[in-house]
Amino acid sequence: MTQVAEVGQPAPDFTLEGTDGPFTLSEHRGERVVLLFYTMDRGSVCARQFRSYAANRDALEDLGATVVGINGQGLESHRRFQRRDGVPVPLLCDPDLAVASAYGAAIPVVGTRRSVMVVDEQGMLRHRHVHTVGLGFATVADLRRVLAALA
Repeated sequence: MTQVAEVGQPAPDFTLEGTDGPFTLSEHRGERVVLLFYTMDRGSVCARQFRSYAANRDALEDLGATVVGINGQGLESHRRFQRRDGVPVPLLCDPDLAVASAYGAAIPVVGTRRSVMVVDEQGMLRHRHVHTVGLGFATVADLRRVLAALA
């Protein structure tokens, strides 16, 4: 069983292929990084989640953080999702769910559980919220509150 990183511990480093090219967490030291784990590119709740980010693009860009979405689907699926729903953040492919598992966002059968993780400028995991029911998601306002509380 993979050990899950706890808040206050170093965030597990990873490199994943994404819609904007490869993304390596450790290359973003000096920045806050928000990891948005989500279930599927074609899911209705996931579409609402990322459309809400698109509708609040300016507020999302003003968070002062690098924001990425992560799930187990492939690059072409992610690109279709971005085009169809105007997804304003890079989407990363975690096909074996190794990253989701390291962050405690993987669940058997379902795959990736909707979750928000915040990694600080020093690479420490500072926030984790795993949704117990897959119908809710963190809004831009929620992300703003989390980041403000960590300041």
